[in-house]
Amino acid sequence: MMTALTLVAHNEVALAKHRIPEPGPRDAVVRTTASMMCSSDVHTLGGAMAVPVGRILGHESVGVVHRVGDAVSLVQEGQRVASSAITPCGRCEFCQKGSQQCHGSVGGYKYTAQMEGTLAEYFLVPDADLNLAVIPEDLSDEEALYATDSLSTGLAAAEQASIPLGGTVAIFAQGAVGLAATMGARLLGAGMIVTTATRPYNCKLSRHYGSDLVLNPHREDAVERIREILGEHGADSAIEALGTHETFEQCVRATKAHGTVVNAGYHGWQSTAALPIPMVSFGYGMGGKQIRSVLCPGGSERLSRLFTLMLNKRIDPTMMTTHRFGFDDAAKAFGMLASKSDGIIKPLLTF
Repeated sequence: MMTALTLVAHNEVALAKHRIPEPGPRDAVVRTTASMMCSSDVHTLGGAMAVPVGRILGHESVGVVHRVGDAVSLVQEGQRVASSAITPCGRCEFCQKGSQQCHGSVGGYKYTAQMEGTLAEYFLVPDADLNLAVIPEDLSDEEALYATDSLSTGLAAAEQASIPLGGTVAIFAQGAVGLAATMGARLLGAGMIVTTATRPYNCKLSRHYGSDLVLNPHREDAVERIREILGEHGADSAIEALGTHETFEQCVRATKAHGTVVNAGYHGWQSTAALPIPMVSFGYGMGGKQIRSVLCPGGSERLSRLFTLMLNKRIDPTMMTTHRFGFDDAAKAFGMLASKSDGIIKPLLTF
C-alpha cells in the first residue's frame, strides 16, 4: 500500500491509502521523490472537470523508476525520471498529427482527469518510452519538476504567440504559467514585454524574468495603458495566463489587427459561459487576429529540451518555489494554494 493525496469530498482533500499501481506492458511505475502542485489542480476540484471521489490528485512529480512493463525498452529500473503532466499515447490520430490532444479534446491530460494522479508515493506513467525522460545528473528534482507542466506550458504559449523578433507582447497574469511565458518571450527575442500582476513578489519575478513594464490591473486599465505605451493599435501578440473571461477579452482588445492571441489559462473554474470576443477589437470577424489555445506539450523530447535550457542557465524557474513541505503536509499545501495565502506560487513537496 502507499499514501496519496486524494479527493475525499467536493473541494476536500486528504492523505489516504491506495494500492501501489501495477504497470501494463507499455507502462512504468515511478517511486516519487518530489512533487509540485498546480493551480489547475485547484480549478479541477472546483468543478471545472468531473473528478470522482477517491481519485488521486496531481500531475507534477519526479522520481525513480520502480517497475517497468515487458514492452518498455528505453527506461530502466533505478533511473531518475520525469513525466510530463500530459501523457499522449503516440499512436492515435491526434498524436500522429503532432497534437497533444490524444484521442480528442484535452485527451492528453490524463492524470486526475482520466486516471490516478501523481501526488502519491508511487505513480503510473502510461506509454513510458514516450513519456518518461531521464533527468540529467546535474539537474535537481526541483528544476526537473518545472519542466513537467508550468514552465513547459508558459514557454509553449510564447512559442505559439508568433512574436516577431523585436516585437511586442502583452502577458496577462503572472502566476507560474504567466511567468514562464515571460521567460519564453524574452528567449524568443521580444523587443518589449508588458505584463500584468497584482502581488508584489510576482511583480518582482516578472521584472526578473524579462518584463519591461509590469501593470497592476487593480490600479489602472491595462489595455489603455498598453496602447499608450505600445501605440494605439496595441501589441503584436497577447497571452492569456489566468483563465478568466476578463483577461481573455483584454487579450483580444490589446492585440493589433493581424496579431496573435494565445490562451494558456484554464477556463471553466469561474464560469462555463461562452468566452467574450469584443467585435470591434476583433474587426467584426475580419481583423486577421488569430486565437490559439495551448496544452502543456508532453513527451520525453520536450522534457529533455527544457532540461537543456536549465542546465545551460538560459532560465531558472526555481525562484517561483515559494513554499516547501514534506509530503505529510500535502493537504495543507493544497489548502494554501487554493486560498492563494502567504503569496504562494509553487509549493515543493519532498517524500
